[in-house]
Amino acid sequence: MDRTFFLIGAIFGFLGVAFGAFGAHALRSRLSPEMLAVFETGVRYQMYHTFAVLIVAAAIGHIGNARLLVIAGWIFVAGIVLFSGSLYTLALTGVGTLGAITPIGGLLFLVGWLCLAAFALA
Repeated sequence: MDRTFFLIGAIFGFLGVAFGAFGAHALRSRLSPEMLAVFETGVRYQMYHTFAVLIVAAAIGHIGNARLLVIAGWIFVAGIVLFSGSLYTLALTGVGTLGAITPIGGLLFLVGWLCLAAFALA
């Protein structure tokens, strides 16, 4: 499982850098400042939680497949997809109803961090 999370973390890290560069160079002249800020927020939170996925991978590699670690890893993955993915889609399409998905991703980030805290306290 640690290799799975390392791979996912590496892919999300690569995509975060690529999306950040895309936003800074290709989108700067095409999006309003507000929508560019939305896109950049998606990139920022993707990168923060990419590190969380990599921390989970390292912890599993060191400790083993502890249930709470694995749950935290998958929750972070889902959070990245829903939170950052919805912000990217919102910024690129302008479809405001997609913003309703973003808080679900944010809630998943919080649950992932709570899982890590619960693991640390167990």
